[in-house]
Amino acid sequence: MDSFEINKIIASILLVALLIIGISKISNIIFKVDKLDSSAYKVELPDDGAKQISEESTMKADDKVDISALMALGDITHGEKVFKKCSACHSIEAGGGNKIGPALYNVVGRKIAAVGDYKYSKALVEYKKNWSFEELNGFLIKPQKWIKGTKMAYAGLRKEKDRASVILYLNKYSDNPLPLP
Repeated sequence: MDSFEINKIIASILLVALLIIGISKISNIIFKVDKLDSSAYKVELPDDGAKQISEESTMKADDKVDISALMALGDITHGEKVFKKCSACHSIEAGGGNKIGPALYNVVGRKIAAVGDYKYSKALVEYKKNWSFEELNGFLIKPQKWIKGTKMAYAGLRKEKDRASVILYLNKYSDNPLPLP
């Protein structure tokens, strides 16, 4: 290919680009569209108070979970598989030390923030409840939403079967596993 043919190809590409730009400019002149001064449809957004109320009502709805039906969905072997996500930060074995998170042996039924040699967030220390099946379920859905201010940076387990299975697995690793609800 000689330089004359290359010049023709480049010239044709430039001509097409100029035609597209020119047609666009001419169509903007012919078909002038005026923008509206105000929105035709106004969307009302709730203020922060309404948002806070809706979050609280969501949390109340989570409180009323039928925990016995939820626990019936669980399977300990499935819980062992799901817990592998947790094992990066938590140990489950008896005598297992703390990692990034506290050791979880005997966690079901234990007071929240009760491991003595672990530094908990202020929110967990002030929570003053026990890790019941219901508390674990709510916390595992989304930890930072259940106990605001917790240091646990985990998105949570969305699937009910996953949460129930992990809770059953945690209950298994205890000196005295709690009876299922």
